[in-house]
Amino acid sequence: MPDTAFLTEPRESAPRRPVADRVRDWFEIYLPFPEQKLRTQATRCMDCGVPFCHNGCPLTNLIPDWNELVARGRWREAVRQLHATNNFPEFTGRICPAPCEAACVLGINTPPVTIKQIERTIIDRAFAEGFIAPEPAAAKTGKRVAVIGSGPAGLAAAQQLARAGHDVTVFEKADRIGGLLRYGIPNFKMEKHLIDRRLEQMRAEGVRFRTSAHVGANVAVEDLRREHHALLLAGGAEHPRDLRVPGRELNGIHFAMDFLPQQNRRNEGDHVPAEGAILATGKRVVIIGGGDTGADCLGTCHRQGAHSVTQFELLPKPPDERSPATPWPLWPMQLRTEGAHEEGGERDWSVSTLRYTGDEDGNVRQLHAVRVDAKLQPIPGTEFTVDADLVLLAMGFLGPVRNGMLEQLGVELDKRGNVATGENYMSSVPGVFSAGDMRRGQSLVVWAIAEGRKAAQAIDKYLMAD
Repeated sequence: MPDTAFLTEPRESAPRRPVADRVRDWFEIYLPFPEQKLRTQATRCMDCGVPFCHNGCPLTNLIPDWNELVARGRWREAVRQLHATNNFPEFTGRICPAPCEAACVLGINTPPVTIKQIERTIIDRAFAEGFIAPEPAAAKTGKRVAVIGSGPAGLAAAQQLARAGHDVTVFEKADRIGGLLRYGIPNFKMEKHLIDRRLEQMRAEGVRFRTSAHVGANVAVEDLRREHHALLLAGGAEHPRDLRVPGRELNGIHFAMDFLPQQNRRNEGDHVPAEGAILATGKRVVIIGGGDTGADCLGTCHRQGAHSVTQFELLPKPPDERSPATPWPLWPMQLRTEGAHEEGGERDWSVSTLRYTGDEDGNVRQLHAVRVDAKLQPIPGTEFTVDADLVLLAMGFLGPVRNGMLEQLGVELDKRGNVATGENYMSSVPGVFSAGDMRRGQSLVVWAIAEGRKAAQAIDKYLMAD
């Protein structure tokens, strides 16, 4: 394929499974993409003199390098380049919104390179062909590090620190490792055997994992500090944004992150007791929040057999194409349609919830709302009501949970309530570091991995300075 393939070859992505099939199961929604087609897509990369895709990617992935290798069928070398900057491309290749593609130079006036799909294929093929093996440290340092939280930031840091020769233990309060990867991302977006596969490699590299270990509750903070030379706080941003309007106390109004983990547990084979179970089956569902978490709720509701699903967003409807307010190479403000949106449900924008009303048993039955203008002010005369048996709040997160571990450690918080650190990722408490959403607030999986890697480098430098 000539170097000018971007002039002749259109963008082509892997097809999704038919809606009627995929809403009946929890498997990933994409069909296989033929190798030759993928290699053709890789040739669309222009190998820019200044690759702006690097600017778009928080991990600074070497995208033109592995595009070239894929185009030539050199898969082993491609995964080596991919792993040079990214510990877990099997995660980012599935759930990252691909800011690299938004910054692709080709995307200025034509569809960008299918970077995310190429990334996912490289790593899946590498595992299938046995290219991935443990990389244990050649020598041990004798330094012990506790990583608190097993999401992408914590796992990336743990792997990097173990490969540097440190003794690393990951503490996770849930019963399985993975954080939001395990219990926040639905299986139809990322199947969980992908996490287990990577954990096998990390265990072989010496990383130890402790589950059901809630630091600040059943694991004492002072014990961790005494037994380890450094701590990394990577517990995420788990404080959900609430919507305190009249009727909030009614039954049937739940946070998204109370709803989604239950289904993931069912998919793991766990028994979720009927008392306290949150199910959309046969119900009229309203999802408040139009982002990724709202879309995850939407797809889950479809698969649970909801009677109807309506998704409300407070902000105005984005334009179908890139807004002039977010020119290339910025992340574009524009309408995005996820796989869940293809499967059904109604989407509505510029809607503000006023109150909920319920029945005599205290169950939610209606949501009362009003339309708002561009300044988010109510528009008189636009009030309306929708029937609802289940309301899911998917409006993002306000930062880490402050009580418990953070209070006991006494770390300083920034003005947004996140753990404050210096450029070296160390908090106000010597030897205690932080990374990922706990440090920067709710963000993307690529930012979490990037922060975990950088924090690991800072911790290694701190430990080896003695």
